Amino acid sequence: MALEHALLVSLSEQPASGLELNRRFERSIGRFWQATHQQIYRVLTRMEAAGLVASHTVEQHGTANKKVYRVTPAGTTFLSTWLAEPAEPEPIRSDLAVKMRGASFGDIERVLDVIERAAEEHRQRLENFRAMCARNYPDPSALSGLELDQYLVLRGGILGEESYVAGLREYLTAHGRETP
Repeated sequence: MALEHALLVSLSEQPASGLELNRRFERSIGRFWQATHQQIYRVLTRMEAAGLVASHTVEQHGTANKKVYRVTPAGTTFLSTWLAEPAEPEPIRSDLAVKMRGASFGDIERVLDVIERAAEEHRQRLENFRAMCARNYPDPSALSGLELDQYLVLRGGILGEESYVAGLREYLTAHGRETP
């Protein structure tokens, strides 16, 4: 997937300025696709030149005007074509997994400290995902369309974090570390 696809999905949900897109990436999309503010603006410029998005300027009082982007019909076709293409399994790369596998070759206590910190970070992320789910989707059975898709992606994130936390806890427990 390219950043273009993530931006087209976000803009299909709702037109936005580059700053608003950046905030969306920080709050939700960034949970599964990372992009810097500069990358977003650079790609938006390229997408506008390619006719995938169009923009208009919104005048603001007391601050700089903002450029709001929306998906064009060509962008909708581009996104629709990409959505229907098969997705290859994503390669798994994890520095932490390599550290865990190689822990016996170094100072294992220090490696276990690293793993404990990672487990806590993932536990916090899991709690954040659960809170988002409870706040935004109190009745999942009533969802359909875009809201159902958003909920299911969040649920996938929750399930992934649950699995990750469980694996880290199992590793720590096997090495004699107590886990919360």
